Parts: sequence; structure tokens; C-alpha cells
Amino acid sequence: MTERGAEAVPPMKSLRRWLHADLRVVAPFVALGALVLLGALVSDRFLTVDNLVNVATRSAFIAIIAVGATFVIAGGGLDLSVGSMAALIAGVMIFVMNGLGAPAPANAFFATLSTLFGSSPMGILAAGILLALLLGALCGLANGVVTTFGRIEPFIVTLGTMGIYRGLIIWLAAGGTITMRSVELRELYRPVYFGSIAGVPVPILIFLAIAAAGALLLYRTPFGRHVVALGSSEDVARYSGVPIARVRVLTYVIQGVCVALAILVYVPRLGSATPTTGLLWELQAITAVVIGGTMLKGGTGRVWGTIAGAVILELVANIMVLSDLVSEYLVGAVQGAIIIVAMLVQRGLHRRQ
Repeated sequence: MTERGAEAVPPMKSLRRWLHADLRVVAPFVALGALVLLGALVSDRFLTVDNLVNVATRSAFIAIIAVGATFVIAGGGLDLSVGSMAALIAGVMIFVMNGLGAPAPANAFFATLSTLFGSSPMGILAAGILLALLLGALCGLANGVVTTFGRIEPFIVTLGTMGIYRGLIIWLAAGGTITMRSVELRELYRPVYFGSIAGVPVPILIFLAIAAAGALLLYRTPFGRHVVALGSSEDVARYSGVPIARVRVLTYVIQGVCVALAILVYVPRLGSATPTTGLLWELQAITAVVIGGTMLKGGTGRVWGTIAGAVILELVANIMVLSDLVSEYLVGAVQGAIIIVAMLVQRGLHRRQ
């Protein structure tokens, strides 16, 4: 009897662990379904196709950035500079496209770009896109290199670069707004946000494609396994042969590229950038990652949960606008409360495991 009882304990313990792990995986999607039900109850406009499509489209920016944040956080890092980075990338992109569209190049830099890409609207747009992606990668590289080789806490490093990037866009815009001047260029770029393919808005297709690529990279490649190992235990990962420095730096580069991709979708929406562009996007991205089931201390990464988390944040804002339950001006406060609640839930599930 004793031996049979002893043999029955490990399977039960394993079952409990599986149930708790499975709960963390499905929790974001359960919460998403509950919010949809709440929205349907508080407003008859909520379940209209136009409203739901609008919610998914508006969540694209944070969803794309949050995919990159999933890699950083899963690897035990943190990036508080993504909002300021987004503003800088948007401002530089528009500034360069305006310079290339001028009748005569302002300096040797614009003359060189004009020689490489031409002066047609398509060439100017290609130059702006490539420059945005390059700048995003460089900003992420700067964060990763200083964090890794400077051996400084990522919170401190990215807090500093947050100020640097925001200060640079304020200087570039002279405290004002940088707006795309070419009407022809704006019309050419406009479908990236306002267009659709087979009835599905382009931003939704873009963030789903980026999420699929991120999930493939995180779940199906050695690099993804190295990221999770690094976040679980740096010492164990090092002894296991994981290239710590390279993996950590690459997570920040991926974050920077994701910020640039989000900006490529964002710019055609307004056609301008200001010093307040991307304000509090870092809070929303981190909140989406945490809601999605990724532990803030690292060691796990759930890309599709992150996407659900980003949509949840936009659904909350949408419900607040459509109903009179809470003032829409308290969206930021509600999102801040959500990340605290999500952390408490994560801690409770971890203790029970």
C-alpha cells in the first residue's frame, strides 16, 4: 500500500504542474474572451465588424513592439526606451524623406542617398524604410552593448537612452512637429496603414506575420532556446555553452527592429512625428508581454500571449470610450493597474506550482 501510494505522488504532482503551466498559457485568451463579452454587454456598438477591426488595427503598433519586448524580457532584460526610440525613428525617417524630396540636396548626405535611391517617390520611400530599420537596429544595438559589456542594469541603461532618444527628437523637431511634405509620397505610403488585402487591414496582416516570425524564432531555433536559458539562469546558460553576450545583445537588436517595423506602420497614419510620439508605449508593451504570460524576471516567452495582451489593452481602451463605466481619460491609469494585477496573478501561480 505504501509503495503504491508513493508511486502515485509523482504523476499527481506532474499533473498539478501541467495544469498550472497550462493555465498561464490560456489565461490571456480567457481574459480576451471575457473582455469581448463585457464589451458586448456595455455597448451594442462593440461587436460591430468596423469596431472590432478598428481595435485590432490600432493594437498593431504595440503588438509589434511587444513581440520584440518578449525576447528582451524572456532573456532577463528590460527596455524602457522603446517609446522614445519610436519617436526618434519616426522623426528621422520623415526628416530624411523630406530632404530627399527637396528640389536640391541640402548636403552631401542627401546627395548620396539621392544617388543611391533616386528622386522618385518610390525611391524616397525605400530610402526612408531602410533608414528606419537601420536606425532601429542601431538603437537596439546601443542598448544591448552598453547593458552587456558595461555590466549595467538594463533598467538604468534604457532609462538613460530613453532620455537621449527623446531629447534628440525634440532637438530635431525644434520642439515642434516634423510632417511629410510631399502629398504624392503620402498617397503612395497611405495603404500601409489604411489599405487592406482580401478585406483584412494591412496592419493586422503585418503584426500577425511578425508574431509568426517571432514565435518561430523563439520556439523553433537554437537562438530561442538560448534566450530562454539566459533568462532562466545566466550562470547555468554560461556553463551550458550559451554565448551570453551575443544572445543578450541580439535580443535588444530584435527589439529595435520591431520598434522600427511598428513605426513603418505608424507613420502613414498621421504622416508626422512630434516629441510626444510613442509616449508611454514602453508601459503598454511591457504590460502586453506580462499579460501574455511571459515572466518579468525572464525564463519564459509567449509570443502569441503577447499579441493577446496587446489586443486586450486596446479592447480596454475601446470599452472605456464606448461606455460610461470609467472616464476615457483614465486609460493610462487602468493600464498601469492591469500590469500590477497581472504581476500579482503571475506570482500567485508561480507560488502554487
